[in-house]
Amino acid sequence: MAKNRRTTIADIAARAGVSISAVSFALNDRPGVSDETRARVRAVARELDWQPHTAARALGGAKAGSIGFVLNRPARTLGTESFFGDLISGIQLGLAGTHVGMNLLVARDAAEELDTYRDWWRGHRVDGVIVIDPRRDDERLALLAELGMPTVVVGSHPSAEGAAPSVWIDDSDATDTVLRYLHALGHRRIAHVAGRPEFEHTAMRIDRVRAFTATEGHEGSGSIPTDYSAEAGANATRTLLSRRVRPTAIVYDNDVLAVAGLGVASEMGVAVPGDVSIVSFDDSAMVRLVRPSITSLTRDTVELGQRAATLLREQIDAGSPLPSRPGPSLTLSVRESTGRAAP
Repeated sequence: MAKNRRTTIADIAARAGVSISAVSFALNDRPGVSDETRARVRAVARELDWQPHTAARALGGAKAGSIGFVLNRPARTLGTESFFGDLISGIQLGLAGTHVGMNLLVARDAAEELDTYRDWWRGHRVDGVIVIDPRRDDERLALLAELGMPTVVVGSHPSAEGAAPSVWIDDSDATDTVLRYLHALGHRRIAHVAGRPEFEHTAMRIDRVRAFTATEGHEGSGSIPTDYSAEAGANATRTLLSRRVRPTAIVYDNDVLAVAGLGVASEMGVAVPGDVSIVSFDDSAMVRLVRPSITSLTRDTVELGQRAATLLREQIDAGSPLPSRPGPSLTLSVRESTGRAAP
């Protein structure tokens, strides 16, 4: 073969000593060839570094053999939030042993994410996608439904009947767990440093903080939205701790925000947990290693990703949307950053 020429199934057939149709059957895992022939054809394909042509596979109705995952977050936050690395590791575990790969793309904005889904589907590059950070009236989910692309959502509640299924963790219940623990410690001024409010899970947390404050008669400090960055978390904490009447507890939407807040408390001479208690919605090595270590909600994010990948594999083979499934349970890991409210 000429150097740099793309290997074809005719090349494989010639090397393996079988017909072109036998190569097609073997590589597309169809009946019609013996196990011995199938194994020989695949061995030759690996030897010749053969790659499937996506357009030809699409015309033949074969699967792309890959799923898609788009991260639409600022690159600076992706490098610091352990959640994404753990989730991707879990997705890979859910694909282990299946010969299914993953296309991963970091999008600059919502428009690029939507264009990516269109390109992937039209080019037969993926068989389905996992979507995170669902929004209310999410145009991504509307587009994916229009395209007919199998989809699984990592979200905060079960999907509506007939919609793309979700692997979900109840963020309202999670917020309630944190707030009731702080309430039991005597805290009546609880602030919330939130993420982006357009995300469903953030909106659910903000709503729950507001409702809990009203129900329990707290002097609510409210929720301050951020972009999840350490800088935004530090600025929000300085604002809260500079008030004449400061909160006695601050709940942060992720570990980066919480560690940034802990640093600001130290900078301002505010004792943790003597003057203010700190809780993170995310657990990670980072919150366990700082001093004082930070109380957090612990979930198995690797397991969450694995469940999402498993459900997507099943959804790809199903003829209609499957039921949503619960994600791993949450537990509150109490550490050094929380204590009883000062009298």
